[in-house]
Amino acid sequence: MNKLRRQALKWSAAALCALAACGAALAQPRPLPIKLALIESLSGPFANTGEAVYRNIVWATERVNARGGVKLPDAAGGARPLAVERYDSKGQNEEALSALRAAIDDGVRIIMQGNSSATAAVLIEAINKHNEREPGKRVLYLNYSAVDPILTNEKCSFWHFRFDAHADMRMAALMDVIREDRSVKSIYLIGQDYSFGQAVLREARRQLGSQRPDVAVVGDELHPVGRVKDFAPYAVKIKASGAQAVITGNWGNDLTLLVKAARDVGYEGRFYTFYGNALGAPAALGDAGVGKVVAVADWLPNVPGAPSEAFYQSFRERFPKPADDYVHMRMQLMVEALAQSLERAGSTDTVALARALEKASVQLSGQAGAMRAADHQFQQALVVGVMDKQGAPGVKFDVEGSGYGFRVVRQIAADKAVQPSSCQMQRF
Repeated sequence: MNKLRRQALKWSAAALCALAACGAALAQPRPLPIKLALIESLSGPFANTGEAVYRNIVWATERVNARGGVKLPDAAGGARPLAVERYDSKGQNEEALSALRAAIDDGVRIIMQGNSSATAAVLIEAINKHNEREPGKRVLYLNYSAVDPILTNEKCSFWHFRFDAHADMRMAALMDVIREDRSVKSIYLIGQDYSFGQAVLREARRQLGSQRPDVAVVGDELHPVGRVKDFAPYAVKIKASGAQAVITGNWGNDLTLLVKAARDVGYEGRFYTFYGNALGAPAALGDAGVGKVVAVADWLPNVPGAPSEAFYQSFRERFPKPADDYVHMRMQLMVEALAQSLERAGSTDTVALARALEKASVQLSGQAGAMRAADHQFQQALVVGVMDKQGAPGVKFDVEGSGYGFRVVRQIAADKAVQPSSCQMQRF
């Protein structure tokens, strides 16, 4: 009996020890995630662009979290994960402002947005006012796609950082190819009627005038953003103009529907685009786009080199559906720069983080970029590609399962892609 009692006491002691250990483990504070607010069109005509961005940002944060998260002195266990929270702007500026207020109320201090320079402009203004009014709740704005040059020039802000090449930088890269294409003697300019679309056409005229004064601009047209369902009338005018090429900054459905209409009316000229390499445009053109659609980007899947190839293949493994094939290196570099800067700042303090971001310099899979402190414009290499069939020389990878990809025809180093800035920033 005594033996059984002694054994029971041993078991009880062991159980108590286990419970104590379990309690201690439960008492251990879990590291609070660093919340990132993604404000994008997640419904409406440009929902596909918002969802595509979301996949990119999530994949980038997964990479950071897989290596332990962001190491901060005050974090439980020494590190904190990144967490992306979605806010639907519905493609409307007022909705984006409401989303910004909701994100701030939810305790988010890092805001991300990019698809629409008009939205970016109102967010910058709202964040400037908020940060002045409530210094204890200051937020930073990371921009990955809004490329109106004004955002890092006249409207530059200490709280805003742009990780995409702006429209003038992209236009200069395209002009490198147009300058050598002596078969083009006439060009039609068409774009979306808002700040970015207007900036693209304005800069196209300026750069054509200085670099290809022999080229005639036979059309210069703006159309409503996201509201045109039938681009046939525009395509008919482009064809009737006799233009041998089109320059457009259109994106999303406004680009897909435009190139599809051009194909349907039999237009055979070239398209020089900012975003013709994804979101349905190659599939819409099919064989009609081979050798005729030119796109400028920060990176393309067929950029030569094993690191670039491995990067793209890892994205395809994470998102195997062809329709999800929309990967942008700049979004990955942006999140890497954020993680680096959080660790350099040693905290999530907004001012300290902004100062650290000004010094960000990152590399990933053979690509690199650095933030320019003077205007918060990220400096990176650019590439220009021409659409071709998968399997053609230089086209190992297609996009979106379309059977068409982009062969890289020009690589522009970061120091060659750089443009001057007129920013007069108020610093903190």
